Amino acid sequence: MAIAVPTSEQTSRYTSQPRQLLIDGEMVDAADGGTFETIDPGTGQVLTTAAHGKAEDVDRAVKAARRALDGPWKTMTPSERGRVIHKLGDLIAENLDELAEIDSLDNGKAKTVAAAADVPLAADLFWYMAGWATKLKGSTVRPSLPYIPGGEFHAYTVKEPVGVVAQIIPWNFPLLMAAWKVGPALATGCTIVLKPAEQTPLSAIRLGELALEAGIPPGVLNVITGYGDAGAALAEHPDVDKVAFTGSTEVGKLIAQAAGRTNLKRVSLELGGKSPNIVLDDADVAAAIAGSAQGIFFNQGEVCTAASRLYIHQNLFDEVVEGVSRAAEAIKVGHGLDPDTEMGPLVSSEQFDRVTNYLKVGPEQGARATTGGAAIDGPGYFVQPTVFVDATNDQRIIQEEIFGPVVAAMPFADVDDLAAKANDSVYGLAAGIWTKDLSKAHKLAARIKAGTVHINTYHIYDAALPFGGYKQSGWGREMGEEVLSAYQETKSVVVQL
Repeated sequence: MAIAVPTSEQTSRYTSQPRQLLIDGEMVDAADGGTFETIDPGTGQVLTTAAHGKAEDVDRAVKAARRALDGPWKTMTPSERGRVIHKLGDLIAENLDELAEIDSLDNGKAKTVAAAADVPLAADLFWYMAGWATKLKGSTVRPSLPYIPGGEFHAYTVKEPVGVVAQIIPWNFPLLMAAWKVGPALATGCTIVLKPAEQTPLSAIRLGELALEAGIPPGVLNVITGYGDAGAALAEHPDVDKVAFTGSTEVGKLIAQAAGRTNLKRVSLELGGKSPNIVLDDADVAAAIAGSAQGIFFNQGEVCTAASRLYIHQNLFDEVVEGVSRAAEAIKVGHGLDPDTEMGPLVSSEQFDRVTNYLKVGPEQGARATTGGAAIDGPGYFVQPTVFVDATNDQRIIQEEIFGPVVAAMPFADVDDLAAKANDSVYGLAAGIWTKDLSKAHKLAARIKAGTVHINTYHIYDAALPFGGYKQSGWGREMGEEVLSAYQETKSVVVQL
């Protein structure tokens, strides 16, 4: 298979100048002048350079965020804050083509997919969160106080921003994950130091520029690009009040440890997954095949909720496996800027090595590929969409997060045994159920330990729906009303009358 690559004219606007840090409303170089290269994963070639922020730059950004928290951002009314947040959503929508192209080049994903999903969902997140800015409120309480007979009190609660927030986001949905983090923090009145993944720094920088254009005051949203040392400096910084992280469970544990070493800052974590996708014996087979393929191959399988464990009732097993395998073989793999591309490359050489290693581990432990199972000759970091069978729950491809377009299918006969197998994981992020019997669906959904259970669909996300996981898939929730509590403190005020 030959992979077409973009021309230099198509990428020139992203390679014309290095990208800088955004601190206190100004684009600036790293304090030591350091830079790093960001790679187009579709070609393996350098796309551009970005500033390599380190501890000194993190400190500058945190101080700017603290000044903004106590300054212009604090004095804006909730209505004013909501309007500028909504304007940021408008600007994202107006710049859809540019933002989709940036994430396609930086991450590898198909530009058509980014334009249809990532960018519109990011805009909608800000529109949704803008409405919450005027609806944050406390409550009044009537104390009983039996130890003060006859005492009269007026008591109430108020909601206040938690303060300066460090937000560390992953590379699989660069713009959208930034929106998930930044939107609720802005709505609640916090200020932010945003650290994008080193593989995909470009859309976060552009988001920072659009925030300023929307009227968000300087210092409210700062962007530090760099490596894990910048993330560690943020997690440990004594003047950061909260850290919000999305990424691997392994790194999430390190973030939690670092956050407790200084000021015991608050932490929310959206971590890994190994999601079960279940096809019951009465499922609409065509819908289950299409949904199962979408569940694993969307975004190159680089999705924390990817439906990577496919449990199929034994009566339908051969038919569903054949259908998902055919769907995998029909996927048009190519460079993200190719308008015909349905699945792009993996994000980096490191991720390519990780996924291709699992393609070897699977057969070594007894699994068999019905389709795929190998890399695609370069340039770029491409692998074949892969379907494994003959897998068992103790194999690594079942227990470990691959984060690539690789699914393992297993038959089942007994629903009770199935529920136990579905929950036999350290993760609990998402699940899927395919059945025509909604009573069965609801009963099984109640038994699955996962933060999101899809029924006769998959990969449905909305700004109003809380998102997060059980077990080692994280702490807390993103999106919806529920996320607001992660960025607020509750203060009780008691007045004796």
